[in-house]
Amino acid sequence: MCGIVGVISRSPVNQLIYDALLLLQHRGQDAAGIVTMEGTKCFMHKARGMVRDVFRTRNMRGLPGRVGLGQVRYPTAGNAYSEEEAQPFYVNAPFGIVLVHNGNLTNAHSLKQELFDIDRRHINTESDTEVLINVVAHELELAARDLPLNPESIFKAVSAVHKRLKGSYAVVALIAGHGLLAFRDPFGIRPLCFGEGDGPEGREMMVASESVALEGTGHKLVRDVAPGEAIFIDLEGRLHAKQCAENPSLNPCMFEYVYLARPDSVMDGVSVYQARLNMGETLAQRLISTMPPSEIDVVIPIPESSRPSAMQLAQKIGKPYREGFVKNRYVGRTFIMPGQGMRKKSVRQKLNAIATEFKGRNVLLVDDSIVRGTTSKEIVQMARDAGARKVYMASAAPPVRFPNVYGIDMPTKDELIAHNRTTEEIRQYIGADALIYQDVAAMKKVVGALNPKLKGFEASCFDGVYITGDITAADFDTLAAQRKAQGDEEEGDDRSRLALQNATETR
Repeated sequence: MCGIVGVISRSPVNQLIYDALLLLQHRGQDAAGIVTMEGTKCFMHKARGMVRDVFRTRNMRGLPGRVGLGQVRYPTAGNAYSEEEAQPFYVNAPFGIVLVHNGNLTNAHSLKQELFDIDRRHINTESDTEVLINVVAHELELAARDLPLNPESIFKAVSAVHKRLKGSYAVVALIAGHGLLAFRDPFGIRPLCFGEGDGPEGREMMVASESVALEGTGHKLVRDVAPGEAIFIDLEGRLHAKQCAENPSLNPCMFEYVYLARPDSVMDGVSVYQARLNMGETLAQRLISTMPPSEIDVVIPIPESSRPSAMQLAQKIGKPYREGFVKNRYVGRTFIMPGQGMRKKSVRQKLNAIATEFKGRNVLLVDDSIVRGTTSKEIVQMARDAGARKVYMASAAPPVRFPNVYGIDMPTKDELIAHNRTTEEIRQYIGADALIYQDVAAMKKVVGALNPKLKGFEASCFDGVYITGDITAADFDTLAAQRKAQGDEEEGDDRSRLALQNATETR
């Protein structure tokens, strides 16, 4: 899960991209990067850290141009602690291409070998984004060989890219001197949309992971990029679009609606906020069938993604909704922090209980999901320490039983509390007096009802179904080994800035 954005305008885009990345910061906190283009020259700044820390005034002054793209990084492939793997990535041939990517290629290893043996391209990192940009570059070179580069040759290249890539990918790329290219995998797993607005000097176009990045910067959402579709915006702002996949189908990631996306976003025609309200309603039905609501005194959400579900559940069972935890907004999202040790340490830094809401009460805590169980265990204990008589836990998502290979940080079975454990065993581990989970089928039904065009969902972490059809046990072993290697790096983590080709100042 990362946040990506691309802009073509008639005025400088550096501040606009910065503002959009701030709106997408929830999608990644490990690193941030911006590339702008003036003529055919690229200007780049990227580093480890949050957007507000990576970009200072002097960095922004070094990003001229009316075309650009940016990314906030949440690492799931490659090395979470490697400065070289921050995005964007750049290749100088053909044309000069800069690219950002949200997702995870499941065949990156075999592609890397193909690129070296057949395409004669060298990959220098473990990042699947570097693999992806080199595949795109190679196919663009073949499609436009001895011919002018035009939308048709670009779309021909994307069609070839789709045939080579497996996994999830939403991509925004700049082709020097030509324009902005964006495309999405044939299953539509990771989100991508585009819009337009009136800039200081005329019309401008923006592509982004979520609609909130468009609306928050004064742009109007036009539509989502369809699964398998490519759009090309030339330097004059003209939009060209074409379906480039043979059998596309819309199967967005369910975890976007559960947790990842901002509630004020609309993704693939579904309001994230409404999806979470609907999940709260079905969770209430599940609770009523499990235990008498009369045993509950108050419903308390675990900030922040669970709030809509908790509100709807409280209304459905006729119990008061209260804010029992205060969140420190200066601590990042626990789920997307690399390293279990860092996650555990941050829980009590991130949340503090309001004792008067807990003392002497039977409280129902509602969370968006329970992944590793570490956070839930800490929070249940916090509720008891605050004086709760009984602590019940409800999850707006079903049990997370299977690894995710499409760009969410759930790569190993051993890290998932629900893998090969019963609900009772999980309840005992987190220390709750009762544990209620969402139902998988009910969740898919109530979210899918918000857009009849949805063919289904990528919900592998809940149901174990990997829709790309290419996942094997060996893939999980590879991910587990990669995960362990990242953990070894964590102890020696150095969060220094990146030294980049056009960055002449140090911070």
